[in-house]
Amino acid sequence: MNSPVIRLETPTRRVDPFLMSVLKSRFEAVVREMTLVVMRASRSAVIKNARDLSCAILTYDHRLVSTEDALPIHVMSMDLATRPITELFDDIADGDIFLNNCPYTGGTHHADLIMAMPIFFDGKPLFWAVALSHHADTGAPTPSTYLPFNVYEEGIHFPCVRVVEQHREKQDILRIGMMRNRVPDIWLGDVRAQIGACRTGRRRLLELLEKYGRDTLLDFVEDWFDYGARRAMAEIAKLPKGKFSYEVRHDPVPGVAEEGIPVRITIDVDPEAGEITVDVRDNMDNVPGGLNLSENTCTGSCRIGVFNNLDDGIPHNEGAKSRIKVLMREGSVVGKPRYPVGTSVATTNVNDRLIIAGNCVFSTMGEPYGQAESGSHLPAGIGVISGKDPFKDGQPYVNQVFIGYAGGGARHGYDGWLTYCGPANGGLIALDSVEVDESMYPIIIESRGVVADTQGIGEFEGAPAVGGVFYPVDHEMTLVYSADGTTFPPRGVLGGGDAKASHSAKRGTDGKLVELPAFHEEACRAGERIEFVACGGGGYGDPTKRDVRLVAASVGRGWLTSEAARQSYKVALVLDAEQGVWVVDQDATARLRTASASAKKVAGE
Repeated sequence: MNSPVIRLETPTRRVDPFLMSVLKSRFEAVVREMTLVVMRASRSAVIKNARDLSCAILTYDHRLVSTEDALPIHVMSMDLATRPITELFDDIADGDIFLNNCPYTGGTHHADLIMAMPIFFDGKPLFWAVALSHHADTGAPTPSTYLPFNVYEEGIHFPCVRVVEQHREKQDILRIGMMRNRVPDIWLGDVRAQIGACRTGRRRLLELLEKYGRDTLLDFVEDWFDYGARRAMAEIAKLPKGKFSYEVRHDPVPGVAEEGIPVRITIDVDPEAGEITVDVRDNMDNVPGGLNLSENTCTGSCRIGVFNNLDDGIPHNEGAKSRIKVLMREGSVVGKPRYPVGTSVATTNVNDRLIIAGNCVFSTMGEPYGQAESGSHLPAGIGVISGKDPFKDGQPYVNQVFIGYAGGGARHGYDGWLTYCGPANGGLIALDSVEVDESMYPIIIESRGVVADTQGIGEFEGAPAVGGVFYPVDHEMTLVYSADGTTFPPRGVLGGGDAKASHSAKRGTDGKLVELPAFHEEACRAGERIEFVACGGGGYGDPTKRDVRLVAASVGRGWLTSEAARQSYKVALVLDAEQGVWVVDQDATARLRTASASAKKVAGE
């Protein structure tokens, strides 16, 4: 079927195409430098090692210009976090920096502290330099930021406050933050790293403005947005027209959502207009806990699912975003929260399920569209650990570790991403270095690796699960986690198989293994060990169509057993003892697959 023709007026270029390419790269370089400042200057491992941070440049009227190496959930709706600043303040001045981590003033969730600095040139504000970092503690009753509480119990919220005024830090605001934190010095160091990133962005953009002039840079921005819109429209024009729906379900959470939380999404694809509308209004009301999405995360996640199914060369700027419309309702768990419900887990869990639904809804168009379900947050392997370090005179510590996390679902032409982590991060959270974690915190990571036969099978295979064992050294460590995917693991699509469920357990000093709840706070004493398995990803397409060489490769690397290859893929393998490799028995495989096809025909599949 031919794609509809979108007729666009020939754009009037404001800047030379070569200069546009140069300025695009210069803006990206500014954002990269801001990111490096945060990473180098921060003190928390969750920021400097795992890279739970994002930087961006927006126009002063809150349109996204550039973002590089950023987590999708942080930046796809960053304008919602800066808009309230211009609404609440009428005296914004050069050298000011504002802090916003409140979901009710446009933030993602309260653990993400968003720093925004206006950039003035010739006395007029032109841009925002924005640096966002996830902080492991914000003073809640439990040493974690992923909590089943309401807004009053989540810890400190900064609903758009001025933390730097005309280049001078406001010590009263910083004292408030330090007083409500278990590790105040680390918190302050992380905050100042963000302040440094904003100042770096300001300095570099002023250099660009001095070199190229105000009008040239503003003309570039408009051309850049026009280009993003045209690219997005052209890709949307290739999709089938119509409405498509998909539903996933978050696991049950005791005391919050006993039956789980269904997440429903409908997309309306209009190829002729080059526009997609994402409708999430058909979802349940807010739940009495922290699983509700914020307006920021709901909006961003609806966009992320669409972008994940379009060409990756589309600029993620305001122009491209403008081709994706989002419909939500207030008071819904998947929508705009109604104060004072909690949103502490708004960037993961239910939010992950929303992005998964957005990824998978395209698969209802049939091959080659869409992808299978991925694993989601927050298995014990990326829980928040806390305690008192016996090797540092009992100094308290709080940190989110990234020892082992979820795998990605497969899509047409590609197997799942092993180090995916979760849909909100899309593979951009770094897996912790064992050596660095052990040097920074009093823990031992005993093992970490792939768990065989845990992936969703298919013509394209989901990523297998990652499991591991870690434990505290000579002290009692508290672990807080929310392992979604324990009850409802990731599903395959278009004939692909489901992945295995997440699992959490503790091995006592007596050697006995005790299963732990999926959503839990656990004290792990000296001599005890935490054992976990995170979800893998679902499979895509008929498993019997998978290239037999790829099946052999999965067995060879230990991701799949030969028994599972025979049972699931109908591939017979023999071990070449001399070469030490698995070899496909072509004749036996042909018989297995012929028998499988006959059985399906008889069953009417």
